[in-house]
Amino acid sequence: MSMLAIDASGERAGIAVLAEDGSVTVRLFAPGRPGLIETLPVLLQQAVAGRHITQLAVTIGPGSFTGLRTAISLAHGFAAAAGVPLIGVTVAESYAAAFPVLHRPLWVAIRARKNRIFLIRDGVAQAFADADLPRTKSPVAVAGDAANEVAALLAAAGGDVMLTNARRLDPVWVAHAAMARQAAGLPAHCVQPVYVDPPEAKLPAAGLRPPPV
Repeated sequence: MSMLAIDASGERAGIAVLAEDGSVTVRLFAPGRPGLIETLPVLLQQAVAGRHITQLAVTIGPGSFTGLRTAISLAHGFAAAAGVPLIGVTVAESYAAAFPVLHRPLWVAIRARKNRIFLIRDGVAQAFADADLPRTKSPVAVAGDAANEVAALLAAAGGDVMLTNARRLDPVWVAHAAMARQAAGLPAHCVQPVYVDPPEAKLPAAGLRPPPV
């Protein structure tokens, strides 16, 4: 077995290849944007060169609209061409794979835009304005690129919060999350982008052009 993992859900895109024994043979990173559509296929080509890939995992979200669509499209194409199974894992599952013995719930906090955060709790992602972030007195751990802000708010409100060192997703965690799903016999996710907010793309005011005749 050789597991290929792709992630482009955040500001940094990553690709990893894990050998049958779980050792990391490739780990590559690139800026999530701009230019991801051109960069990610090149990164993939470097990662798989001379290697026999038998499984593929990809992050399905939530996260960057462009990044998710780019990574998932690339994963579908590679899996179809190589004839290998494709496994979708969520951002929450991937972060959780970094802390297999955490012993407290993990909140994943992702900066969506200024004054807005995606917060994933118990596998459910919700969007909050910074001022409206929920508080809790129960023990929690926090990961993600907005973890500092969320942990500070929880601590200020008297919460029992542990700030982890996981700020940006590692594609190795994506591979581990996929392996955990397989080991647990969990049903496969639909390998399509998972969004919190609807896409902001809008139709042209004049409508779409008619199809070619």
